[in-house]
Amino acid sequence: MTWRATVLTLFPEMFPGPLGVSLAGKALASGLWELEARDIRTSATDKHRSVDDTPAGGGPGMVLRADVLAAAIDAADIDHSRPRLLMSPRGRPLTQSQIRDLAAGPGPLIVCGRFEGVDQRVIEARQLEEVSIGDYVLSGGEIAAMALIDACVRLLPGVMGKEASGTEESFADGLLEYAQYTRPQLFEGRTIPEVLLSGDHGKIAAWRRAEAERLTRERRPDLWAARPKPKS
Repeated sequence: MTWRATVLTLFPEMFPGPLGVSLAGKALASGLWELEARDIRTSATDKHRSVDDTPAGGGPGMVLRADVLAAAIDAADIDHSRPRLLMSPRGRPLTQSQIRDLAAGPGPLIVCGRFEGVDQRVIEARQLEEVSIGDYVLSGGEIAAMALIDACVRLLPGVMGKEASGTEESFADGLLEYAQYTRPQLFEGRTIPEVLLSGDHGKIAAWRRAEAERLTRERRPDLWAARPKPKS
């Protein structure tokens, strides 16, 4: 079964966007994965094709209606085995571990919110899992959906040139990736670390591991603290 991303959005013209170029785009063109962008507005029932209304209890902005979004989800007619996600700044932070799980499955349905948010009742009724890509607010969920899809697609079989590319990188082992270098050997007075030119693969692996641990301790103490402690 081909991995498939089904996106519900008010702006289907935004897709494939960046997903249509580079690795993801080549894989999409060759059929290694599929993308379906569906317009939520086609499920509106009034003559103005309204999808939102004012917040209950008052307040600024508009809220995406439960009945319209539920109809759009139902019309997508996805299999129950596929995850149903809502890109939301209040969702669970997206992790590489979750990306690996999503990439290993059939592919998600992703709802892109807009306005002030989505009526809570449709989140509960259609069992949407709220997912966040960071502690900030975007204009809508489309860019967040693209980030999630891209992270999944690069892990699909046949997408990346070398299988090792997907294992020796940030978060693969709960660590940030070590620094990378390439030619020229000397750049503005800065040289490539001598160990990387030694040809000693054991020393190189040890240096990279130590660098990954150092960077993680310094830059992401939360990740470092969450790593399993070695048994004494």
